[in-house]
Amino acid sequence: MSASEMRFQTTIGVDVKGETWSCVEIPGSAEFLGTGKTVRVDATVDGILLENVGAMVTGTGGHMVSLNAKVRKALGKDIGDVVDVVIAPR
Repeated sequence: MSASEMRFQTTIGVDVKGETWSCVEIPGSAEFLGTGKTVRVDATVDGILLENVGAMVTGTGGHMVSLNAKVRKALGKDIGDVVDVVIAPR
């Protein structure tokens, strides 16, 4: 792992802000990304590359990457399933 990427395993969860988003939260993201604001990242989830996606701010000062239905279908996974994630700032 290089200093320019973060690897972790997590569970697909939900973030509720008016509507429900399935997402993966990035642990220690504010320190890793150097900001508490939304930033663009490349995210790889179980080998599927999501290029130039927004790492959106959570209500707890961290960041999350949304996983839409198309991505979850490609992964064969849904909320509550464990995934391997690699985050690289752009």
